[in-house]
Amino acid sequence: VGVCKQEMLQKKNAVLVDGVILNGPIMDSKAGEKFVEEACKIIMKEVVQKADDVTEKVCEWQAPEKLKQILDLEMRDTGECHQKILQLCRDVIKYSVKTNHPRFFNQLYAGIDYYSLVARFITEALNPSVYTYEVSPVFLLVEEAVIKKMIEFIGWEEGDGIFNPGGSVSNMYAMNLARYKFCPEIKEKGLSGLPRLVLFASEECHYSMKKAASFLGIGTENVYFIKTDERGKMIPEELEKQVQRARKEGSAPFLVCATAGTTVLGAFDPLDKIADICEKHGLWLHVDASWGGSALISRKHRRLLHGIHRADSVAWNPHKMLLAGIQCCALLVKDNSGLLKRCYSAEAAYLFQQDKFYDVSYDTGDKSIQCSRRPDAFKFWLMWKALGTMGLEERVNRALALARYLVEEIKKREGFQLLLEPEYANVCFWYIPPSLRKMEDGPEFWQKLHQVAPIIKERMMKKGSMMLGYQPHRGKVNFFRQVVISPQVSREDMDFLLDEIQLLAKDL
Repeated sequence: VGVCKQEMLQKKNAVLVDGVILNGPIMDSKAGEKFVEEACKIIMKEVVQKADDVTEKVCEWQAPEKLKQILDLEMRDTGECHQKILQLCRDVIKYSVKTNHPRFFNQLYAGIDYYSLVARFITEALNPSVYTYEVSPVFLLVEEAVIKKMIEFIGWEEGDGIFNPGGSVSNMYAMNLARYKFCPEIKEKGLSGLPRLVLFASEECHYSMKKAASFLGIGTENVYFIKTDERGKMIPEELEKQVQRARKEGSAPFLVCATAGTTVLGAFDPLDKIADICEKHGLWLHVDASWGGSALISRKHRRLLHGIHRADSVAWNPHKMLLAGIQCCALLVKDNSGLLKRCYSAEAAYLFQQDKFYDVSYDTGDKSIQCSRRPDAFKFWLMWKALGTMGLEERVNRALALARYLVEEIKKREGFQLLLEPEYANVCFWYIPPSLRKMEDGPEFWQKLHQVAPIIKERMMKKGSMMLGYQPHRGKVNFFRQVVISPQVSREDMDFLLDEIQLLAKDL
């Protein structure tokens, strides 16, 4: 480095300030371009080309301490050579979970969409931030077009919206927006002087509702959880009782959160009946359709969300069933009067100048709680352009058809037992090993069955053959929750899943 510095100083017009040479860039662009080229080859070979290869492991399992040693995580004073960094890239890919593997069934996202992947490459390379038209002209127009189309599928004639970093944030936006609509003075005056605000959500709602109530100062005790039926759907009569109870207590109800596609059971609340109650009591209706919203794309399955057009706001995550790539999450709002902007704007003069040379209504950043914001809508837009609505619809229909196939196979096989008939892509079931099949139904049986799923999960992880989630739920012992999403999943993968569980549990 010292020799290079001397050579630069000897050059004509060399400028040195505070010991720093200011002539020319300090980054070696050619070397950087070569590194990107080599890294892209690794990504293409090890991730993209292997995405549909079922002979690959879903996960190369290592215990945390062992993985720390393998990866050499320490950051040092001096940088390391490109070959070492490229090897680190290979190792990161090798030891990461392959969520694009056809046998990754662990979460409510999976698979790889090549168009949204390319969109991510483009946005990562351009490194935009979506707040003003001057710095992000294309991506602001793309977001506007996507939100308009999503609003059409909900059934609203007009509306507004914004893409957020996750469904949890969309739910928080909606809760805060409903509170602002209920008492606009809260934006300036804060919580003091307000009545005790109360909101309602089902027992099966996403945990983000509780977190949002805590974060916004509403308080988790002021979330009234409404009883659900045996399928996990909110019971409207119970909602009515709780709203009346809140009013008798002197509280101020302001929001009902219905769920379209619960996390575990995949249940859809009866939106029409819930909307009737909201209209009767003047409550904001938010529908958390983060998981189930994509059924709106399917003419066959959109009936699951009947009544969603009556909602005031909707959370919908295209990165789940539609494979738009994490993260891609929209909050959509029926109000088109600028409510989002009035609620969230801070009118930063250095960003949102009103005397710009173009139409400043395209500077939408003041609708967001963020400043820097990723162009997540672009992934969905490019994929939608490539596949068309019919291509997206086919993904939804195929996923639900595969779920139905799996259900029928579970019914045929000894030792497998469904919790309930699914209405969406969540298939919940127990596997009962041969040693328990003749056991009397009682506390000891359920205690032993509770231990089965975690052991099978450990074995599949260490083998790398597949990934499948399990959980206890509302008094029921551990069971598997299989979720079909990826269009790369086939009937053979459904058969493999059941065969593999039997194989992994043969000695239990």
